[in-house]
Amino acid sequence: MMRPLVLASLVASLIAITTHPARRAGDDPMLPPCPDTPNCVSTEATRASQRVPTVPFREAPAAALARAKAALLAESRTTLTMERDGQLHAECRSFLFRFVDDVDIVVDPVAHVYRFRSASRVGRSDLGVNRKRIARISARLAPPPAPLD
Repeated sequence: MMRPLVLASLVASLIAITTHPARRAGDDPMLPPCPDTPNCVSTEATRASQRVPTVPFREAPAAALARAKAALLAESRTTLTMERDGQLHAECRSFLFRFVDDVDIVVDPVAHVYRFRSASRVGRSDLGVNRKRIARISARLAPPPAPLD
């Protein structure tokens, strides 16, 4: 009889050890650092393996934020949870197991770039899901090529 309880306790302990806390988006315009796990990518990552490039924008910051919101919400199973002061925070759920990834986009009005962070809340590996997500969002936000003269 004791075995199911022990097993449940063990599973709960493993989840707690490998779970990243949910970020309180909007508390700081800077993106939080990536943890030491490979399931996070960010424009501000210190590790090359976690780094993704910023994307420039040409329009006013308010228009850039509107574009970022549309690009983010084009991702399936995405819920916008915060929008303020040039920042967006969303939760993206995986298809099968409904794991939650946190996605942040900051519209930097000084550098005229979008900054990103996408990270899994649970586990270590994400099989490249966060990097692919940011690549899709970046492609939607990339400015069109300049016209040829």
